[in-house]
Formats: sequence, C-alpha cells, structure tokens
Amino acid sequence: MPEDYYSILGVSKNASQEEIKKAYRKLAHKYHPDKQDGDEQKFKKISEAYQVLGNEKKRAQYDRFGQAFEGGNQDFGGFGGFDFGGAQGFDFNIDDLFGEFFGFGGRKKERDVNRGEDIKIKLELNLKNTLNNLEKNLTLEKKVSCSRCSGSGAEPGSKLKECFSCRGTGRVRQMKRTILGTITRDVICPECKGEGRIPEKPCNVCKGEGRVDKKEKIRISIPAGVDSGQILKMAREGNAGRRGGKKGDLYIEIFVKPHPVFKRKGDDLYLKKEITFSQAVLGDEIKIPSLNGKDISLKIPAGTSSGEVFRVAKKGIPHFSGLGRGSLFVKVIIDIPEKLNKEQKELLKKLKKKGL
Repeated sequence: MPEDYYSILGVSKNASQEEIKKAYRKLAHKYHPDKQDGDEQKFKKISEAYQVLGNEKKRAQYDRFGQAFEGGNQDFGGFGGFDFGGAQGFDFNIDDLFGEFFGFGGRKKERDVNRGEDIKIKLELNLKNTLNNLEKNLTLEKKVSCSRCSGSGAEPGSKLKECFSCRGTGRVRQMKRTILGTITRDVICPECKGEGRIPEKPCNVCKGEGRVDKKEKIRISIPAGVDSGQILKMAREGNAGRRGGKKGDLYIEIFVKPHPVFKRKGDDLYLKKEITFSQAVLGDEIKIPSLNGKDISLKIPAGTSSGEVFRVAKKGIPHFSGLGRGSLFVKVIIDIPEKLNKEQKELLKKLKKKGL
C-alpha cells in the first residue's frame, strides 16, 4: 500500500499550507542528495508529497481520492484496473496524454514564471472626449518592486542561494499516471517557482516576493477617435514581477457614455433638427450645434421635406488611425404647431385657397 503523503512529511491532515511548507523544507534539507547523510529516494518521496500537498487544488483532490488521482505516481502497469467511468478518481485529459508522448495537443507554452500579472481596468469617457488626444491621470492599486530589497526578495546583506529542491534548475521531475502507465515529466519547481534560487533570508517587508502592494499614480494617453469596446494596451504598466521579473501590461477597456443630443455610428455623428414649415418651403440658413460646442451653418434648400438628411463633411469623430474624420448627418423634422393664433389661421386659410 502506498505511503500516505501526510505521513511522509510528518504532518496531520489538518495542517496549514505554511506548516506543510515548513515540514517540507526541513526534510528536504535533511535528506538532500548533496548532503553527506542525504537519501535520494527519501528526497524524491518528500518532493512528490510536497508537489501534491503544497498545491491547494491537488491537495483537495488527494484528500478526496487518495493517491488514485492525477497527481499520484502509482503505476498501473498499463490498462489493468482502470475504470473509464472515473471511479478511481482520475482527472484524465486525452490532450494531456498525447502531449506527453508526442509533444503536441493541449500543452501551452509556459510563460516567464516571474513575470508580473496583467491589470485590466475599464475607463468611462464622454463623447466629447473622443474628439482630441486625451491625457488622463489614474491611481491604480498594483504590485510594485519592494524598495527595501530592490526587488530581489532577499533581506539586505543576505544573498540568493540555489534552491535545494531543484538544485538551481527551476524544474523538478513529476510522475503522472495515465491509462498507458506512468509518465515522467519536468515541471516548474514549487519551492522557487521556477527561478532556481531562493532568498537566504527573505526580505522582512515583501516576505521574499520582491514586490509589495501599493497605490501608484500613472498618466495614460488616449488617442482621438477611441470608441466603446476598444482595449488600449500600456506595456509594462501592470504588476511588478516576482524577484525582479518583468512587469505585466495594463489593458484599458473604453466605454463611451451616450450623448443626449448626438448619436454615434462608427466615426459619424447623427443629429435631429426641427425647422418651421416656412423654412422648409422657402429655404433658409440655420444654425446647428456641433460636438465641440461651436455652432455650424447649414443651408436648407427651398422645398425640403420632413425627414430629409443633410451631410456635413468632416464634422464627425476623428478616425482612430489619425487620418481624417467622419461626417455629421442632420435629419430635419418640420415642426407642425399644435396651436395657432387667429392671424396664423387666417394666413393659412388664404394659402389653402391658393393651393398651398
């Protein structure tokens, strides 16, 4: 019967993640093969146990299924005893299996293990803000490089030492059971997170992370013509990386608020404007509003019908490319008065007799 992982590390099933980590470090240090009294087989068992119990998700699977789960290393010797209905607790994925044997199928390239996380935010703008390039100040809660250890994760005066678990390679060997037997593969070391080195004495401020939480003010540039749904990327403005790793990126999703007067379609603006019956019949030159606040003159030809649309070139939204801009479309609506005074009625009666 396989030895229980909790027994290997000498902790109880109720042990905290910190207690498990401390037990692992103590035993790994004691039985490391490079030590004079080291024991490679025991060290492998200890590392295997920690790979499972040191990961909350795998630990939960182990607590539920025991070693009959995907993180164990029991060898079934082929297909014997395997239940395709999952009764033995496997988390089986055919893509993972073919990826292990043939190097393709479902295996994603591992990113820089110390790279900081990307930050995604939403930014609300007024429609008028889209007419020109805009500079805006934002305050973000993010992870920044620790000033005490300069991002190294080590207490000042101490050094970074080789990880005793992976021997500085950043990777350890993991055994995984499949329907075809046990597969051995290299994975990122859970102790040093793939860096290959760990602080001899962790920084008192960042606890060895090399970064801390802090509010930081940044200034962002928003190009003219931006629209709702667009996402702007600011490289290296995300979270700082662990122990000097590269910064993540900042992604800004734009939301443009609806305007009470203008409607936007692409880079064109649409506006409704009421005119009088006499203006429609005789023609006139009227003033219409623009998004920038300056009125525009629009000539209404004689005989204009209600609902006609007039185009005013280059009075819309600038193209995001920076070349040119959209148009303003004005839909005129003839205003039919609900009430008329006596004089107006008499005039209309005379026009009616004239066939108008």
